[in-house]
Amino acid sequence: MSGTPRPPERPGISVLVVEDDPVAAAAHTLYVEREPGFRAVGTVHGCAQALRFLERARAAGSPVDLLLLDLYLPDGHGLQLCGTLRAAGHTTDVIAVTSARDLAMVRQAVSAGVVQYLLKPFAAAALHDRLERYARYRDTLARTGPATGQDEVDQAFALLRAPERTALPKGLSAPTLDTVAGVLRAARTGLSAAAAGTAAGVSRITARRYLEHLVDTGLAVREPRYGTVGRPELCYRWTGGDSGRRTG
Repeated sequence: MSGTPRPPERPGISVLVVEDDPVAAAAHTLYVEREPGFRAVGTVHGCAQALRFLERARAAGSPVDLLLLDLYLPDGHGLQLCGTLRAAGHTTDVIAVTSARDLAMVRQAVSAGVVQYLLKPFAAAALHDRLERYARYRDTLARTGPATGQDEVDQAFALLRAPERTALPKGLSAPTLDTVAGVLRAARTGLSAAAAGTAAGVSRITARRYLEHLVDTGLAVREPRYGTVGRPELCYRWTGGDSGRRTG
């Protein structure tokens, strides 16, 4: 993708990826394209490019809905870009995608209007969770008329926040769980424990423990896969669950 706005090809939440690392930019764009209800409209690698893209998109009558914004860019800081956009009247929402872990930076991001803050590195499942919540948040605010009360307002804000992480079973780590969940979600037809382990960079036994945890928490199902000979192999398939719980 280039820094020139493309005409709308299909309905959905339009996303501009702002990331200076070409490999990360391509990955983030691919994640967005795979997400139902979203469309990546461009990829740029700096603050100036992002501002020009947004200005052209607005002038064309197709303002961008959401930025996936890296904070450390070659020609400036992402939060400075946020301030410039607000001053210019842009209402584009921002999800910060960054390695910046300083809590003071997080506080500044909140002040700048960042709606989500996602730390690198992350698995596809983590970005899926943020985008899914953002879509539900937009759907809620798209309703016309006043809120019925404080509860409805609180519910809208809560959609942007992940529920508190529950304690994992002993021996399981959140980063590895995110990785295994991302691998499983990307496999449309499901995976065996051995295949999941290879893709996630862990042993078959380790992968099976994480896959079984995903089954236990309702985020995956376990199914027999019948081959030509021998006993059927267990296959795990991502379902995402019905409650929207996070995997990590």
